[in-house]
Amino acid sequence: MSKIGKYEILEKCKELGVKFVMLQFTDILGVGKNVAIPVDELKSALDNDLMFDGSSIEGFVRIEESDMYLRPDPATFAVFPWKLHGVVSARMICDVYNPDGTPFEGCPRGCLKRAIEKAKAMGYTMMAGPEPEFFLFEREPDGKPSIRTNDQASYFDLSPVDKGEDARKDMVLALEEMGFEVEAAHHEVSPGQHEIDFRYSDALTTADNILTFKFVVRKVALDYNLHATFMPKPIYGINGSGMHVHQSLHSNDKNAFYDPKGAYGGLSEVCLNYLAGILEHARGFTAITNPLVNSYKRLVPGFEAPAYIAWSERNRSPLVRVPAARGAATRLEVRSPDPSCNPYLALAVMLTAGLDGIKRKLTPPEPVKANIYTMNGEERKRYSIGQLPASLEEAVKELEKDEVIRSALGEHIFSRFVEAKRIEWDAYRVQVHRWELDQYLTLF
Repeated sequence: MSKIGKYEILEKCKELGVKFVMLQFTDILGVGKNVAIPVDELKSALDNDLMFDGSSIEGFVRIEESDMYLRPDPATFAVFPWKLHGVVSARMICDVYNPDGTPFEGCPRGCLKRAIEKAKAMGYTMMAGPEPEFFLFEREPDGKPSIRTNDQASYFDLSPVDKGEDARKDMVLALEEMGFEVEAAHHEVSPGQHEIDFRYSDALTTADNILTFKFVVRKVALDYNLHATFMPKPIYGINGSGMHVHQSLHSNDKNAFYDPKGAYGGLSEVCLNYLAGILEHARGFTAITNPLVNSYKRLVPGFEAPAYIAWSERNRSPLVRVPAARGAATRLEVRSPDPSCNPYLALAVMLTAGLDGIKRKLTPPEPVKANIYTMNGEERKRYSIGQLPASLEEAVKELEKDEVIRSALGEHIFSRFVEAKRIEWDAYRVQVHRWELDQYLTLF
């Protein structure tokens, strides 16, 4: 980092009266972490001298390898638009390094950076724009979250039907004060469900923004005595929350997915190769983009979430949709990810899948125009439509078999992630659930 950048940040903190700086990062599972330091210690942190105990973080290192370093990225400096106890705080997002000064292989942000470098070597920059959804639930008198929604509104409804509108507006205002370009904010299909979309950017900035977005949404919800959750399917029988990811590659400041002479109204060969790579590796990367046992309660037919591996120009039932916009706005929308995923790992594996399609010059099948949800098994077979994993257990097995996606993660993240997910699946598998009691207790 240049000394000018360091000086500017220190001067900005002095000018704005910043007292604390939150140094943020994620563990392998995507849970946001934070080390708060007094502003007097910021210079030391900017000199990369801040050590922390990596053995305390899920999937990082063993206790005998615990010393790790946080390196703040100056480009992520932002001041929070609220004061806690009258105190101004700021944040920076960090990369994790080893004591010898080398990047830590298990850092999710570093994983995405490696994928970005591979794209750069091929002449491409990934641009991505997410559509994260979340639920707002009421809290119990003791402060614990319930699963009672605070409205019975539906898609695009307004107040007074949408009682979460005020909270959502404050979320948008807070995000904008932190530098976000919010493009849309609205009520979603299910009661208590909301969506806030922010402008696309390069992959690393987008992943950083998703991390910040979750933090801000939860904080503002708490101000309204509400609980914001990014759990994919908190309530049975209604739509779950997804995080569709619009993505494209740029080369020489131009959208490489667009070719005015290309097929399907202007899709370049690069775009079609990338699309084929996404379809080829979809089963392999699903454990990363949909990492919870609960994720697979969302990926079922009938609730607007993709369960089948196909693509379409307009149809929203397949895994990938190609929006009608062309020119600079040409892009793919991958509809399977959910907001519980680690954004760094999710973007890394999707980018790697697409790049593999370009390297191997893969060709996608014909687009599917019919509603896949209404097809029977024979019809899907006729169209060569595959299916996403139906459980976390199946998804982990597919991840283990996909060498391209494994290599994108690196051995450290791959092995720690698989270990954690096997433990999660086994814990779920041996539980006795309410459905079983309702179904069997009096019958047998």
